[in-house]
Amino acid sequence: MTSAPPKEPRRHSKHRLLSPITRRILTVNILALVFLASGILYLEEYRKSLITTELGALKIQADMFAVAFAEGTVASSSPSAERFTRETARQMMFRLVQTSDARARLFAIDGEMVMDSRRQGGPQGAIQVEELPPPVPETPIIASLFELYDEVLLWLPGRGGIPAYEENPVQHAEDYQEVLYALNGEKAGMVRMGRGGRMVLSIAVPVQRYKRILGGLMLSSTSHGIEEALLEVRLDILKIFIVALAFTVLVSIYLAGTIARPILRLAEAAEAVRLQPGRQETLPDLTKRNDEIGDLSGSLLDMTKALHDRMEAIEGFAADVAHELKNPLTSLRSAVETVAMIKDDDKRQRLMDIILQDVERLDRLINDISDASRLDSELSRDMAETVDLSELLNTMMEILQAAQKPDGAKLRLELPDDKPLQVQGVADRLVQVFQNLVSNALSFTPSEGEVRIRIERDRNFITLNFEDDGPGIPEGNEKRIFERFYTERPAGEAFGNHSGLGLNISKQIIEAHGGTIFAENRHGSAGQVIGARFTVKLENSP
Repeated sequence: MTSAPPKEPRRHSKHRLLSPITRRILTVNILALVFLASGILYLEEYRKSLITTELGALKIQADMFAVAFAEGTVASSSPSAERFTRETARQMMFRLVQTSDARARLFAIDGEMVMDSRRQGGPQGAIQVEELPPPVPETPIIASLFELYDEVLLWLPGRGGIPAYEENPVQHAEDYQEVLYALNGEKAGMVRMGRGGRMVLSIAVPVQRYKRILGGLMLSSTSHGIEEALLEVRLDILKIFIVALAFTVLVSIYLAGTIARPILRLAEAAEAVRLQPGRQETLPDLTKRNDEIGDLSGSLLDMTKALHDRMEAIEGFAADVAHELKNPLTSLRSAVETVAMIKDDDKRQRLMDIILQDVERLDRLINDISDASRLDSELSRDMAETVDLSELLNTMMEILQAAQKPDGAKLRLELPDDKPLQVQGVADRLVQVFQNLVSNALSFTPSEGEVRIRIERDRNFITLNFEDDGPGIPEGNEKRIFERFYTERPAGEAFGNHSGLGLNISKQIIEAHGGTIFAENRHGSAGQVIGARFTVKLENSP
């Protein structure tokens, strides 16, 4: 037969850089902060407002440019033959766009492009002016992060579906829908996605002279200013986010430390208590924290103390049981060894009587020990209910009086008139206590004496006094009589008729009901002992 291998000590997280609780707190707090910052950095509504503002500004400029072109660049021999003067239009266009970052393109009524401010040397231009890319953060890492961020934003609602900006080598009004609207006398704007993720915003307005449409003027600009404004806002938000992130991490680590570290200390101490015998190891006292961990520490301390007390009680109980069993076993062994050598029938019979008494005593001891060992578990399982002591005691007295011998001591029950006697408890266990106290009182009371049960009731407690007319309790033993296996029997009673556990069991039952039990001697007028009194106090149930 092989024995099971010993259990290894449970490994705790004291050697980890971050405990599981710390990681969870950090994760929750940082995720919440990241979601909040992501929502702020989205800035879609802010972007839309900037686009609307930029289109409005382009529209105002386009209206002004259109009036200037209509008045200053049109030449005609007759109203029906009015047309743009290309050289004059070119000079005026370059003067107008010098004060603006916008690109201006002028289209004739037939859709042909007359002039482009980005091209010099003709309608298609020999020299083309390119706009510089928008500014990027000085740190390449931040620039890469913002580029990745913009790519992610394209997948969000409201960012897709923007048409791409395409520019043909030979441009015509049909390439731009807003210009077609302008040639029909309407103003229109468009937003397109250009190269590098930059948007192209454009406004087209009709160029009219005497209400006659001569062409269309389109002003366009990139999202350079918009991206610059968004960049500034994002950088400000990023700075705040970094500060908030650092603060959140520090607070999370501190918070986790105040939670995880003391719990880890309690766990390690509890493991040490489990592995070390006796009371060498104790749990740390954290009750001064005045929080849930302090409550946990207090509960664990109380639990550990209760376990130690229970262990000591079990050890003491086992030692007492061994001692009490040893006496009858020694007597039994001696009688058994002697009976084989005795030839006299009378002596052999006396030895057999001794053997029988010892066996009965062992049986009684084992039964009482079994009851005492099961008492705690049974009391924890029993459900308390409202018990009427008047009814319970009257029934018990009727049974005891019916079984009492005619020449025995008298029994008397004194109950208060018209006062309910109710307690919260287990009726069977209370009956066990009362019967034991009455039986104990009867065993010490002479046949001409009396055993009285007097009940008193006040606002909070019900007091039951069990009085006898016996010799009383030996001086100084008023508390010892409730100890296990203590026996103090009346003269003439055979040894071993009682195990000495009855009063100890009664004390455990009463204390489990939240009550108290104690004993004292009764004294006469001259101060002599005239009997004993056992008092039980139970909390009154309203």
